[in-house]
Amino acid sequence: MTSQPANANLHTQATYLLERLRAIPAGIIESTNSTFFLLIALQALQADSLSKSLILAGGNIGLLLTPWVVMWVARSGQPVMRVAAWLMGFGTIALIIAAAFPILPIYIAAAMLAYALTNMVIPLFTPVYQANYAPRERGKYVSRAIVVRVAVAALYGELAGRLLTLDVALFRIVLVIAAVSFAASAFIISRIPSQPIHANASAEQGGLKQILQSMSFLRTDKLLRNTMTAWMLMGFANLMMMPLRVEYLANPIYGINLNAQQTAFLTVVIPSLARLVMSPIFGWVFDRLNFFATRVALNIAFAISILAFFTGNSYAGLVIGSLVFGIAIAGGDITWSLWVTKFAPPARVADYMSVHTFFTGIRGVLAPLLAFQLITRFPVGQIGLLCAVMIGLASLILVPEVRFRRDGPVGCL
Repeated sequence: MTSQPANANLHTQATYLLERLRAIPAGIIESTNSTFFLLIALQALQADSLSKSLILAGGNIGLLLTPWVVMWVARSGQPVMRVAAWLMGFGTIALIIAAAFPILPIYIAAAMLAYALTNMVIPLFTPVYQANYAPRERGKYVSRAIVVRVAVAALYGELAGRLLTLDVALFRIVLVIAAVSFAASAFIISRIPSQPIHANASAEQGGLKQILQSMSFLRTDKLLRNTMTAWMLMGFANLMMMPLRVEYLANPIYGINLNAQQTAFLTVVIPSLARLVMSPIFGWVFDRLNFFATRVALNIAFAISILAFFTGNSYAGLVIGSLVFGIAIAGGDITWSLWVTKFAPPARVADYMSVHTFFTGIRGVLAPLLAFQLITRFPVGQIGLLCAVMIGLASLILVPEVRFRRDGPVGCL
């Protein structure tokens, strides 16, 4: 009778330790994905708008593929973390090739693949958190690992930014460090306790049927459908503006023309420091308070960050926008990663998460492409205002859920 709780406690401790260790290379990978892939393309390889859009779309293509990844893992019968480790290993190979052959087509392909692989493994972690962390402690444990990841991302963002400012031709060093980080992450992931994903009859019969069954949850689960609708509006707006932050700061046509170090300070360091402080707080919030009220508050913060950053017309506006963005991301990290564990059936957590990541991928592929097209036709401030309005509409969709569920059986949602 005592062996199961003892084993569960051991799995919790092992997962928590390994997740904090993984956060070190994950911070480097995050900083590389969010800033340095694009900076290298812009300043070292003189990439055009299409090339930059493709790099940014790479991560979201990975999200689009997550339903197939979940299906493949379920059919393979392999523990989920073993497959996640394999995928991260491919990222190592891609970046080594990019460092060895630094020409634009190879670089774009490698950056897209590495970014995609980072996101393809996301739904594989959710069932691990579901199984290895107690429901009232998931936010706490995940947020503590995020703190480590964010601290590393901030430190690495500053150091790598200084390196590229010193000489942008040193970008190969940044790529090699990223490759090593993928390898370290793969090794650590392989040690995390995990089980195979439950394979239902659809998964065994064929891929398309399994994908359609996962998507059918949108029809049968009203809560999931409403939340996905709101997240689609908010996420599309946010993902339009995120890549424009680097473009807005580093491209001289917008009149700011910051160097790599200054750009990294505003896009990596300040948001990371805000996340460092706020992530533990949002971990507690996720475990204890109403999910939808939290989500609406985060939406408002995202809208404020966009307006301050892109319409403030001052360095103070850039700093305030970056700071509020970091606060919003701190809460967004946790809610985005764990919200399906609040109500999805335990055997279907990976399926629900794959639906969530799939639609994130759709908006993530389309949003940067649209953003880089709109910015050639409209002032960036007008685009930011449009996106803030979209985020406001997303919040209105969730307000009835806040009111209806405040004292209901899923009040902590």
